[in-house]
Amino acid sequence: MDNRNKKPDRRPAAQHEDDDQLIIGRNPVTEALKAGLPVDTVYFNPEAGGSIGRIIALAKERSIVVKEANEQKLSKMCRGASHQGVIAVGACAEYADVEDIFKAAEEKGEEPFIIICDEIEDPHNLGAIIRTAETAGAHGVIIPKRRSASLNYTVFKTSAGAASYVPVARVANLAQTVDELKERGVWIYGTDGAGEDYTGVNMTGAVGLVIGSEGFGMGRLMKEKCDFLLRLPMAGKITSLNASVAAGIFMYEIVRQRRAAKDRK
Repeated sequence: MDNRNKKPDRRPAAQHEDDDQLIIGRNPVTEALKAGLPVDTVYFNPEAGGSIGRIIALAKERSIVVKEANEQKLSKMCRGASHQGVIAVGACAEYADVEDIFKAAEEKGEEPFIIICDEIEDPHNLGAIIRTAETAGAHGVIIPKRRSASLNYTVFKTSAGAASYVPVARVANLAQTVDELKERGVWIYGTDGAGEDYTGVNMTGAVGLVIGSEGFGMGRLMKEKCDFLLRLPMAGKITSLNASVAAGIFMYEIVRQRRAAKDRK
């Protein structure tokens, strides 16, 4: 294709589709926070000074995650636009509470079916997991505040809009949240190569399915908190699957078992 006559793209950096709806600059970020717009994360340069401190305080008042970033990272994020030391990333949906997930199960008259993402940092993986969770009838997804992808627009696009329908709770302490789930009668199933063959484990009750990170699987503490460890049989030379693909297999095994149990009644 001859691009010699093609006009350069001079749109502001925040308008590029893959910029996850960036809000760039001190006044725009401040106004977005004051107006209560859905903001996922605020990135700031701690050396910028001035009104940055006030912006961070506003973000923390709304329990929005704030992360330090140097000048180079901020410039790269906004493709060279004038960021004045601060960029906010818009959220594609509001976060839910864990209680909302239990309410969703109660409204359907079903045992809770919860997906727990342990440090899933790739937004495409998180979006795919949320999409499968919605189609499989899961009542909600739980992610940690730190070291995790969040509800940005890449997640929304990858989920095919499912992020608007599945409650996603973001918690400060994932291990503590798992303890609370167990106290409420939820059995925790982790995914690990050292576990039992997934087809031989009963998953017909209240289920919390833990999906480990893309590169390292579940953390040690999370693994210790699981009631059961599940594995997928690997017949080839590759010994692992993409996190979202593995999650889909486990989720639909839960669907299969629940339907079989219901048919037997």
